[in-house]
Amino acid sequence: MPSLMPQTASMPLFPAPQTADTLRAQHGERYPWLVLLVMALGIISAVLCTTSFAVAIPAMMQRYGIGQEQAQWTMTGFMAAMAVGMLPAPWLLERIGFRKLFLGSSALLLASSLAGALGASWMGFSGIVVVRILQGVAAGVMQPLGTLAVMRLFQPHEQGRASGILGFGIVLAPAVAPSLGGMLLDMFSWSAIFWLGVPTGVAALWLAARWLPLPREITRRSFDWIGVLLLTGATLAMIEGISSLQHSGLLAPGTLLLSAAAVILLGLFVLHARRIEHPIIRLELFQQARFSMSVVVFFAYGFGIYASSYLIPVFMLQALHYSATAAGTALVPSGIVLALVIPVAGRMADKYSPLLVTAIGLALFFASSVMLAVFATHISYSEIVFATIVGRFGLGMILPALSVAALRTLQPAQMSQASVVTSYARQLGGVLGIAMAAVFVAWREMAYQGQPDGVAHAYGDGFLLVAGMYLVALLAAWFMRGGRKPAC
Repeated sequence: MPSLMPQTASMPLFPAPQTADTLRAQHGERYPWLVLLVMALGIISAVLCTTSFAVAIPAMMQRYGIGQEQAQWTMTGFMAAMAVGMLPAPWLLERIGFRKLFLGSSALLLASSLAGALGASWMGFSGIVVVRILQGVAAGVMQPLGTLAVMRLFQPHEQGRASGILGFGIVLAPAVAPSLGGMLLDMFSWSAIFWLGVPTGVAALWLAARWLPLPREITRRSFDWIGVLLLTGATLAMIEGISSLQHSGLLAPGTLLLSAAAVILLGLFVLHARRIEHPIIRLELFQQARFSMSVVVFFAYGFGIYASSYLIPVFMLQALHYSATAAGTALVPSGIVLALVIPVAGRMADKYSPLLVTAIGLALFFASSVMLAVFATHISYSEIVFATIVGRFGLGMILPALSVAALRTLQPAQMSQASVVTSYARQLGGVLGIAMAAVFVAWREMAYQGQPDGVAHAYGDGFLLVAGMYLVALLAAWFMRGGRKPAC
């Protein structure tokens, strides 16, 4: 990878925006890597805001006197907003361009983080949820931009390596965020968690102002408000339907009504997308079997990584009674392993079958979840560390290979929407993963109430739920083999 060090000793702090051709001429072959660095910093800031909050859940529950089914909305509200925020990204790209879209979403993420950090002392719980939703919207708009930059800026033989470097931020941040967040929590208070994404957010905003180009052209096209509203309604109905299981039950009228609403709204979106010229998501993307199956894998991937990132620290805090620092630090060795695996996995995706690399990663994460499930009642600290290392090794293999396998067969005009769909599937999986994990563990705690190690048994069942989802992902990856191959 070319050096990213500046070539000139004197550069203005905030240079005037320049065209892509000018920036390429100025920075040469290293320019795509500079843009990738900007994307990685922005995504790291967004993901730090997501997963670091898990270690603050018990302290926040105590601060506001709420239960887990309410507290998890600080996570699911963020991720629901993140999933919904992705939907207008293709339209915004055409309307205002890559540069303004990234700068705007980065500024909103930074402002909402500062609002949470400085205002948590007087905000009620509802205010914290609002701040988390604003963070989520900003992070959602930002998420697809990294994958899109990889597919547009890099040649096919470099896309695996570039995707691996980008994936470093996406997957490393969940591994180290609980540790950093736990230390902030123990040293200060739970609200200090909002500061975690600020340094990388400031760096992303400053570098984006320097290196992101002016748009080549602006397309003024009507926005599909109806499509966004239908998909937003379906997403929120799914999340609230799962959350309502805790207090209402599976067959309660409210739960059944929310489930029916999600299905109906999704069906209405399909009918709507077939009738208009420029829907927010084009249904023809799903005519390719490989891409359709990749969406299932992305969903399961998001479910597993975010559910496990939520479950592991809370399991160690509530069932094993470790401190917040100890619970977060358990994920640090796996983060180091992840740092070593992702670049190698990216190169493997360029050299070998991306689907094979993906399948190996899915199998390793499945094995990690099974280990945590089987030994939950008598697991030691070192065994937790080992299991998370195995799981993060697998995660490091999945993301760069899966992105290449999913998008390489598509046409350039389909890339922006396809990157949004895969990012949306991953985040929707994460939203439902956290919500289902929280509700499922609470339900199992009631079932094990009064039994020895009942809380640990409940979390073990939660890890088994995650393992089952990765079996589904392995099956979907198998069917991806039949997808259409790229034209020569």
